[in-house]
Amino acid sequence: MREMNLPDHWKIARLGKLGELVRGVTYKRQETTDTSSSGYLPILRATNIQDRQLLLEEELVYVKSEKVSDSQLLRSGDVIIAMSSGSKSIVGKAAQFHADWEGSFGAFCAVFRHNSTIEPFFISQVFQTKHYREHLLKEARGTNINNLSKGHILDYQFPLPPLPEQRAIAHILHTIQEAKFTRQREIALERERKAALMDFLFSHGTKGEPRKQTEISEIPESWETKFLGEVVTFTKKPRDLRYSEYNEIPFVPMELIPIAKLFSEEFMLKTNDQLKSGTYFETGDILLPKITPSFENGKQCIITEMPTQFGIATTEVIPIREMEGVTDISYLFYYLLLPNVRASLAGKMDGSTGRQRLRKEALVNLEIPLPPLPEQRAIANVFRAIDEKTAALEKEVEHIDELFHVMLEELMTGKYPAIPLAIKTET
Repeated sequence: MREMNLPDHWKIARLGKLGELVRGVTYKRQETTDTSSSGYLPILRATNIQDRQLLLEEELVYVKSEKVSDSQLLRSGDVIIAMSSGSKSIVGKAAQFHADWEGSFGAFCAVFRHNSTIEPFFISQVFQTKHYREHLLKEARGTNINNLSKGHILDYQFPLPPLPEQRAIAHILHTIQEAKFTRQREIALERERKAALMDFLFSHGTKGEPRKQTEISEIPESWETKFLGEVVTFTKKPRDLRYSEYNEIPFVPMELIPIAKLFSEEFMLKTNDQLKSGTYFETGDILLPKITPSFENGKQCIITEMPTQFGIATTEVIPIREMEGVTDISYLFYYLLLPNVRASLAGKMDGSTGRQRLRKEALVNLEIPLPPLPEQRAIANVFRAIDEKTAALEKEVEHIDELFHVMLEELMTGKYPAIPLAIKTET
């Protein structure tokens, strides 16, 4: 441990000296219920520990209150630890509980409950360090299920600074973490705003004009309804194109098609003799997956930059191109992502379970609302602006997360003095 070159005034501490470990509630599946009625308590599991947070409303099970001892009721400051999992990436994960929420935790988890001699948020961050993860990966036992024992946690030794430095470290890391959570909340709000606007703009437009009833829905009076096959082109390979004339050709497998991302530049280059099959497409086409579950999951994109004017995609996509002067490709992209449109098309898929496909005829006969071209572009621009803001926020989250991990390792090993930095963050 001293090979870390810790400050001289820091100590090496053992977790067992600073608190206790409480194991979770044992229950059988048939004893649980999905109701939160009187007499039952919610139970958190390993799946509720995500990204250093506890998700208190997801995948909950409920057990009778009488099965939960007083020590198993969660208390503010408790650190919940995943003690057993089929995945080494999950076992040992931890997050601090500090909510106004009454509940407990399952048998595959445990709680480290600190004593009063240590800063609560500081001790919760001990469980996020690289040193802790490496320790647990060595200690986890099991073939299919990775298990940790009480001793694996309580015997863990780590660098411990004096209490004022613990508080300074906690303040800095908490500030960074809160900045990340704030951006994540903004992202969630942007996505909600986009979903609401998609429902509204595809039926009301941008001009506030009176609406008329059509076969598909009420739409503004200046709009038309058209079958998709009338207003797009389904891209086909030109007869005179020879792949053999190209040394390398862009190829887009299904795994490189993102979920609901307007533009993508993701592809791989393949030599013409490596391309045994595929679907021809051109720059600017919508690549719409036709196979389950990619279609239902919302995979879809437009490839914008390639070294050639065309590429080859997996055979499981349908390439769609705008009709010049009639349709805007971005408008079409967002319309095809509407949940009710996807659900309607999914209902027309055929084939065996798990391998169902959407026929091109279903797209050809899809009736869509069609505003004049300038309004198509105006509607698409609203969604593009939201997507760009969301992407910028997501990039901020990435940078903040990188900063958090760097500062975590620097501060928790004394390489960076915490108290001066904490003073700066407070001013």
